[in-house]
Amino acid sequence: MIFDAHCDVLLKLYLEKGSGAFQSKNSLHITYPQLQQRESKVQLFAIYIPSSLKPGQRFQAALEMVNLFHNQVLIPNPKMKLVTSKKEVERLSQDEIGAMLTLEGAEAVEEDLTKLEILYRLGVRSVGLTWNWANAAADGALEPRGGGLTNFGYDIVSFLNRKRLWTDVSHLCEKAFWDVIESAEYPIASHSNAYSICPHPRNLKNDQIEALIKKNSVMGITFVPPFLNKRGAAEISDVIRHIEHVCSIGGEDHIGFGSDFDGISETVQGLSSYIQYDNLINTLQRYYNEKQVEKFLFQNFFERLPD
Repeated sequence: MIFDAHCDVLLKLYLEKGSGAFQSKNSLHITYPQLQQRESKVQLFAIYIPSSLKPGQRFQAALEMVNLFHNQVLIPNPKMKLVTSKKEVERLSQDEIGAMLTLEGAEAVEEDLTKLEILYRLGVRSVGLTWNWANAAADGALEPRGGGLTNFGYDIVSFLNRKRLWTDVSHLCEKAFWDVIESAEYPIASHSNAYSICPHPRNLKNDQIEALIKKNSVMGITFVPPFLNKRGAAEISDVIRHIEHVCSIGGEDHIGFGSDFDGISETVQGLSSYIQYDNLINTLQRYYNEKQVEKFLFQNFFERLPD
């Protein structure tokens, strides 16, 4: 079974309205036929607001993506089930796939916690405070200022704590990361790699990974080539190097996967879409025992889901 903690299918569906792409086998990195064929059990779908949208348009765009999630992901595919908790995942039958909504960047809520509560009521269960730049909640990983959480950012984290939702640190700058570690009860990194293996600002340094481990959290190794190596083209062996490193600092029980499929233009050789998860699994089985592979693919993220 596979638990993938991050994809941008909803953005693609939003930009290509009415395409029906999720039903076609090869139109996206992740489609329903691919999820069915490769034993997906839980797929997280991010709501990401394009930076071209202005204030006043962003929350509407988030609602449109929720609507697309229902109309193009759930309704045409009765075996895709909205899930919002560990118990709901446990209730899935063998041939059903759980689909969970997440929020990537607080731009969508437009400095209004009521809008965040509406998204929560619609099924959002994980919130990343920023994308790469600064917003009203915090500074992102590529923002030169590198500031921490704002008062509004702390308000969001408090809301997430009360509702027992994940606070996603993947796009935060270092100062904001540490503010979240100190204040969030349920932090995760949905799609981040190891900085010591590939020194990209989006990756996590050893002390950050160790802090997530101490918080009993989990980080999703991602398939973004620039986050895997500095050479250019990436291979599955690069994914393994990041897993090896996180394991070496005590993270075996804290590794998952967050592919970032459909949010990337480049892909890993042999891992260009969800259908090729098999290639990753076959490689993992050469290095790790069955229990370890199950933890990486599913169990580590699943166990951190709130009930």
